[in-house]
Amino acid sequence: MAAHRRQPGGADGRVREQTGSPPATQCDNRAVTTSTTDPAATISSTTTETGPDRSALPAAATSRAVIDLEAVAHNGRLLAQTAGVPWMAVVKADAYGHGLGPIALTALSAGASWLGVAQLAEALILRALLDEAGVARPVEEPSGQAPRVLSWLLPVMDPARAACEDSPLRAALKADLDLSVSTLSQLEALVAAARAQATTARLHLKVDTGMSRGGAMAEDLPALAAALRRAVDEGAVDVVGLWSHLSRADEPTSGSTEEHLVRYRQAERIVREAGLTPSIHHLAATGGLLWHPEARMDLVRAGIGLYGLSPAPSVTTGAELGLRPAMRLESELVQVKRIDVGQAVSYGGTWSAPTDRWVGLVPLGYSDGVPRAASSTGPVGIGGMMTAIVGRVCMDQVVIDLGPAQDETGSSLPAPAQVGDTAVLWGAPDALGQEAVPTVDEWAQACGTINYEIVTRLGARIPRCYVGAGAGGDYARP
Repeated sequence: MAAHRRQPGGADGRVREQTGSPPATQCDNRAVTTSTTDPAATISSTTTETGPDRSALPAAATSRAVIDLEAVAHNGRLLAQTAGVPWMAVVKADAYGHGLGPIALTALSAGASWLGVAQLAEALILRALLDEAGVARPVEEPSGQAPRVLSWLLPVMDPARAACEDSPLRAALKADLDLSVSTLSQLEALVAAARAQATTARLHLKVDTGMSRGGAMAEDLPALAAALRRAVDEGAVDVVGLWSHLSRADEPTSGSTEEHLVRYRQAERIVREAGLTPSIHHLAATGGLLWHPEARMDLVRAGIGLYGLSPAPSVTTGAELGLRPAMRLESELVQVKRIDVGQAVSYGGTWSAPTDRWVGLVPLGYSDGVPRAASSTGPVGIGGMMTAIVGRVCMDQVVIDLGPAQDETGSSLPAPAQVGDTAVLWGAPDALGQEAVPTVDEWAQACGTINYEIVTRLGARIPRCYVGAGAGGDYARP
């Protein structure tokens, strides 16, 4: 029987679809999570002969983000099939909040031959995780067994600092990282580090093709390309890549991507005239690889799509693309109470009970990444009931409406949920319609933002609990 939503706030109920609860779990309450070589093999079962074992969930935790690694692998394979070229798993920002180590290793198992992060600090952490997991460093062409790692935001430093023994740029070269360069000052620092390290830096020249963010401007490119050629002749650097980023790939009919491509080809000509011959050209992230085949080039960068979310739900939803959401944020109710009609809820009294109501307390707040913009709007599922946050989101907790405490005749109604019941903030919809599960896209719409922000801002104190094929058993909900 399909679940029907009670209407605690007077809004219409909806029936959701979901793939069901994924099997088994391993929880990690660190922001940057680790794993070993085989992601599936490392996820220990939490099921005993007598039932689920909650030992994988840190004993003091009341909430969790359940991360479906099989969904991640599925999404990676699907995007790779669409692109038809090698792909980079973009795992910046703790893998968009999903956990760096497990996601990186899952992506490699699904066929990624590159891993990409923004900040150099996270690239060094990633390299350490890969080394710990026994993942080889590539000697020739990268592969899932020996991937390349690219970092594109480097700390600012002068050549003297870059050459110091404890320089982070020297650490990057020791870690065999590919690095991005966009300015002469960056190049000077990288050359100094390479000289001091007695090695050759692998560089990707980033050009600005219309984003007006990172990347060399057209007027600066000839001088930068000439300087790069001199550094190549010296043996200090090897320019292996030419890349850029699309500003409106999620607007397929805007014409913007076509303008980017024209500027990219112009930059490519300047680079070639300087005597540089990068072998890897990459421009497309998820939106580009989905909707702009001409932007796929030699390598694509799978970011938001890897996590089961569409870069433009208004164009094509993740479900329509065949993607599977990988994150489910859930928590137990820690208190259920009855309040009188007119009683204000949370700071500022911005919401008051329209009738005698049942409300529940969920121990998640803006310190955990729940946007304050979700006040009196963020959807929450409890069993088969879809409801919402009422009142303002607090630092560590929110209140949700559980519906009326009296019927039309004035008779008391029992609470529709109890302490310990699971509240789901977002996840993959329930295919059987028995559980109300809001989606990340619904949260983004409610908060006036994008799905990227909803998952990426999830706080470090929320344990990530990993499920997926090969784990076995059923994960224990809070």
